[in-house]
Formats: sequence, C-alpha cells, structure tokens
Amino acid sequence: MGKKLNKKDILDYHSQGRPGKIEVIPSKPSNSQRDLAIAYSPGVAEPCKEIAKTPDDAYKYTAKGNLVAVISNGTAVLGLGDIGALASKPVMEGKGLLFKIFSDIDVFDIEMDTKDPEKFVEAVKIMAPTFGGINLEDISAPDCFYIEQRLREELDIPVMHDDQHGTAIISGAALINALQLVKKKTHKVKVVFNGAGASAVSCAKLYLSLGVKKENLLMLDSKGVITTDRENLTEEKAFFARKTKLKTLEEAINGADVFVGLSKGNVVTQQMIKSMAKKPIVFALANPDPEITYNKAVTARNDIIMATGRSDNPNQVNNVLGFPFIFRGALDVRAKSINEEMKLAAVHALAELAQQPVPEIVNIAYNQKNLQFGPDYIIPKPFDPRLIYTIAPAVAKAAMDSGVAQNPITNWDVYREELINRLGRDDKFMRLAIERARANPKRVVLPEADTFKVLKAAQIAVDEGIAEPILLGKRSKIEKIIEDYQILGLENCQIIDPKEEGPINEAYAESFWALRKRRGVTKMDAHKMMRERNYFGCMMLREGDADVFISGSTRKYPEVAKNVFQTIGTAPGVSKAAGMYIMLTKKGPIFFADTTINPEPTVEDLVEITVHTANILRRINLKPKVAFLSFSNFGSHEGEVPKKMRRAADILRTQYPDIIVDGEMQANFAVNNDLLKENFPFSDLVGNRPNIFIFPSLAAGNIAYKLLQEFGAAEALGPVLLGLNKPAHILQMGCSVREIVNMIALGVVDAQTREMTVAN
Repeated sequence: MGKKLNKKDILDYHSQGRPGKIEVIPSKPSNSQRDLAIAYSPGVAEPCKEIAKTPDDAYKYTAKGNLVAVISNGTAVLGLGDIGALASKPVMEGKGLLFKIFSDIDVFDIEMDTKDPEKFVEAVKIMAPTFGGINLEDISAPDCFYIEQRLREELDIPVMHDDQHGTAIISGAALINALQLVKKKTHKVKVVFNGAGASAVSCAKLYLSLGVKKENLLMLDSKGVITTDRENLTEEKAFFARKTKLKTLEEAINGADVFVGLSKGNVVTQQMIKSMAKKPIVFALANPDPEITYNKAVTARNDIIMATGRSDNPNQVNNVLGFPFIFRGALDVRAKSINEEMKLAAVHALAELAQQPVPEIVNIAYNQKNLQFGPDYIIPKPFDPRLIYTIAPAVAKAAMDSGVAQNPITNWDVYREELINRLGRDDKFMRLAIERARANPKRVVLPEADTFKVLKAAQIAVDEGIAEPILLGKRSKIEKIIEDYQILGLENCQIIDPKEEGPINEAYAESFWALRKRRGVTKMDAHKMMRERNYFGCMMLREGDADVFISGSTRKYPEVAKNVFQTIGTAPGVSKAAGMYIMLTKKGPIFFADTTINPEPTVEDLVEITVHTANILRRINLKPKVAFLSFSNFGSHEGEVPKKMRRAADILRTQYPDIIVDGEMQANFAVNNDLLKENFPFSDLVGNRPNIFIFPSLAAGNIAYKLLQEFGAAEALGPVLLGLNKPAHILQMGCSVREIVNMIALGVVDAQTREMTVAN
C-alpha cells in the first residue's frame, strides 16, 4: 500500500470495540448445566486422568495440537528496535491474527519482561506443555540465536524464530527461481549481503545450504565488509568473515550476481546496480523503505530481477508465505522440531509452486490476465489458495522423512482435503475482493457523503487504493465533518452539491426527462429530482461520470431502489432484478437470493434470479452450487411452495446443465452435507456443498439472513443488486463503516468485470 496510514485510524482500529485484535472463543457447546459440568467440574477430571496416564492424549483432549505461542521480549521490533515487552504486544497479536487467517492456527501471544536469555529460556520451558509449537519473534541478536538453539535442543515441540528463518525461506525460494531464469549456477554466483542481523545470518546460511559457496559470499554490517582482520566479531559474524581488501558496499557490490539487503533504506545507488554482473538479482528487503526503490533499480538495469518486501512491487518477499504453513505442517504430524530438512522442503515447495500455472482466482485477485513464472513472478502471491495445501504437506513429509514426526500422515488425499477446508474460514473472500479492487480502482459516487460513516469509508477506500470516491452533499457540512473527526486523505476527492451544479444539473435533468417522460415525469419534475443526491448520483453513473453508485446507509431501501431502477434500469434481456446477500461464514461465503425485492417470485422468476446469482459467482471464479429451499424434502410434502421450488430446480437442471442444482430441500439438509448424504444419497449436492441458497419468498430470505447476522453466525454483505444495467448497490440502513468499505470494494470489482466482459 503506497499511501501512509493515519495515526488516529490505526489507534482507533486497535482500541475501538473490544481492545486489541484477537480473542478466545469456545469451540464446544456451553449453553447448559450439563455442558458446563462436562467442560469443567466434575466431568473434566476424566480427560485429566487420561492425559496423566498417557501424556500424548493432551493432543486428543485439548487444544494443544493447534496452539502456538508467539513469544517476544520486544528487544528488536521491526522498525522500532528495543521498545520493551509490553509495547511489543500489538505486534505479537498481529502475528497471531496472521496465523489464524492463513492457516487456522490458534495463538496465545506472550510478552516476556526480561533481557536475560537464560531467564527467557527457562520461562519458555516452564510454560511449554501448554503449546504445540513456539514462534519466537522480535528478539535481538545475538540472544535470538542462543535462545532458539537452546529451546530447539531442550523441547520436544516445534520452535522457530521467524525473524531468522522466515525471510530466509521465502527469499531462498526466490533465489532458486531467479537463478533459473538468468541461467546461472548456484555454486558460481557471487552474493553480497548488506546487513548482519538475525535475518541476514539465517538467509546466508540457508543460501549455503542451497549451494552458494562460502568463498563467494560477502557480508557487510554497519562498519562495512566483515573481514578476518576485524576484531570483536560475534560468532555469527565471524563465520562469514572473509580475507579481502574490500571495505565498502560500493566495492563489494561491483561485479556481484546477487545482492541481498536486510539493512536500511536507500543505501544502494543506481550506479551500484549498474556495476553488478550481467542479469543481476537484487533482493532489497529493508522495510518500509528498501535499500533501493524498485523503480530506480529497474531504470538502472533492464536485465534485473528485483524483489522487495513491499506489496506494491512485484516479487514481494513476505514472511506470511512461510510461517503459517510451516507450523501447520509441523503441528499436523506433531513434529518434535522444525529442522533444516523441513525448512528446505518449504523453500523448494514455494519455488516449485511459483513455476506452476497460476489459478484464475489469483489472476482475478491481483487483476492480472496471465500471471506466470518469470522475472516479475518468482514467488507466489500471499493470497494464493494453494499455499496451505502445497507447503504444509511438504513440511509434514520432510518431518516424517527426517524422523521428527510423531503422528505420521497416512492418507495424503484426505489431508489435502482437510487443508482445503480450512481455507473457508474468516473473510478471505473480502480480502481477495479488496486486493482485486486495488489493482484497478474505479470512480465511486457516494450520495450520503455528509455523514461520518460514509466519509470514513471513503477515507479507507482511498487509503486502501480501491476507489476514487466522489462525495455528494453540502460542501460546508462535508468539510466540517472532515475537520471535526480529523478524516485525512480526502483532499483530492471531488465534492459535488447537486443543488449548486447548474449546467450539469440541467444536462442530467434533460437526459432523465427523455428517459422518463412517458412514465409520468414532467420536465419540471426532472429538474427537481436532479437536486436530490440519489437521483443525481445515479445519473452520474448512467452518463459515464462515475463507475459505481453506492447509497442507502441513511435511507430506506425501497426509496433508494426506486431511484436506481428509474435511472439505471435493468440490463438488456433481464426481466426480473433481484437482491442478493453474501453471508461471510466460518465455512466460506454463501449467497442468499432473493432477499430484498420480489415478495412472491414465480417459477420463472426463481430461475432468472438463480442464473443472475450464478453469473456473479462465475465472475469471481466460484462454481455455482444451488440449493432450492422449502419446508419439504424432494416431494415429502405437497403444496404450492414445494411444487414451485421443485419445478424451478428441474428447469435449471435441464436448461443450465453447468449449474449444479437440487431441491426442494429443508435448510438443515442443504447446509449439512453429511446429513444430506445419509438421508438423500441421490442428491446432486452430495459432495457438492451448496454456496447459493434460493428462497421461496422475500420473507424467507430476508428473515434468514437477518437471523444469521444478528446471532453472529455470519457477517452479511449486501444487498448486491442483480440484473442491473450498471454497478449500483444499496446498503443496509444503519450499516457499519466496514460494510460500506466492503460494498465499495465489491462495486469496484463489479465494474471491473463488466469492463472485461465488454473488452472480450
């Protein structure tokens, strides 16, 4: 993200609502006295006795096997240095969040108030029985080397200092692929490291494991090249000391094949890049500012392969590509440690994955048409869904082959399916949508810009780089809200008050009158309507002055819908528009329709609504699997509703064979595939868990999504209008800032896909 984040927004994010970023949620029922008696006293004694007899049963009866401790003393926090244990807690919570959303691993963050490595080691050893693994974080060198070594030797659970090994693993994969592209041999390349901290030392050692010759590697610290005539070197630095007359970075980099920066920003010049060997490989990994910017490096050399730690450049070396999946594989086989074989397995799995054809969902997420292995794609993208079921099995297998696995995997196909099923958790769907929107932002008109929520959402959209907001409302009121709430970043946004836009208002009024003059609208009516922000915003979209229309947070749904349908209208060939809600659940997104427009849809309406919904899923690379819901199962009850749903399913099955569909069925059978298989094994949805749920009436759909939302079972996103001529979407009245931002992102993706459809 190129735009600097606002301090107040960051502090608000961490403090508002429940403070912090993580929480503990029960995984078992706890609603009755019986539940509590089993969970605690007296029932809990039974698993305690089993574990006392067989300690490994802790993995069977407790959360130990999926629980990692993220532990730090805050002595080397990225970009902040030695800020102390307590101040490091937000970082450790953030690491816990990444573990959860990328690999479904639970985390307790632990901040140790000591700089004494012996005390640190002893404390971790004392609490180790709680955890299935230990992730050490932000501990200064050389203590981090000693602490990790001691814990690896003395504990029988996986221990890894991610600051050391994470960057090494990811950049190691990048090095393998970059060398392959430039056709250079690992044992012949000259490598220069600028930086001699924990990460640099670990990277250098791993590169040696990959075949780089020690005599071909130079390392520099803040004093220059680490040479054998330097005194008072740490053990780690002494290992890389070379007998050489070279002293400075400028001298060392001359003729080098590979440069790895793990130091500070802007210490490498374009002239230094020009002095490197042919087809140089440059990993400028300092954060937030690399040793040399991507643009300067590629301007200096057109034969360069460049990687940075930034998401706005190609080839981002991001530790999230490694640690969640390395621990996932290690935990799943109950590895006694994370050894070199497991790290190298992760390196090679990452490198090989980047060489494979890229799934369409990754192209879509990053707004690419044909992302493929090459100079600008030498490592996978963080949102690649294959990471978990590529790296984790490779690590697990290496653990088994190297003899540290205590619970070997016997069926790799089943294990792969288990890993794939973990991907449905959290809001990955929205993260992908936001990533895609960022790649090609659109102009989004917001008619309710004189409210704090909409302005805050606009600010986030600008910060995220997903949209160019157009703010409709009274300028003085908008500017006062911006000032009062310190909403920064909207300086370049267009502010329009429809009541003051004479020439534009006139032009829109004329167009609207031409559109509606045979529908009871007079020319005077049209002029009055264009002074209303929703009509004005819709006309901006219709006339091509905006790409997306988003409104409804302060107005009733039917009122905004009327504005939209009168102005935007339905797409050619569409006879029935509909409203769809995306329900973000722990098992992935599911799509409910119709939830907002058609009170009593006919069979034909249901078919059309389903086709519209299926088309939306195809645009985001999801296979439509449809359940038609009723109070009966496959003819178990007669009546108009079951008959209607059954008939609609039959028509779809015949006319649209590419859509997997079945019904009518009760909701519990639609949701629970095991229950469906047990009772109705003939159903086309057995083994195809449905992601589209079609309701027999507006009442049923509306009640269902609101119940799920209010019980906290899902986050409702929408309604998304189906069948419209242009991307116009209506918010729920009273929706949150987050929901507005999500709808902006979806609206932008909608506009992008329509653009691509026209282009094709």
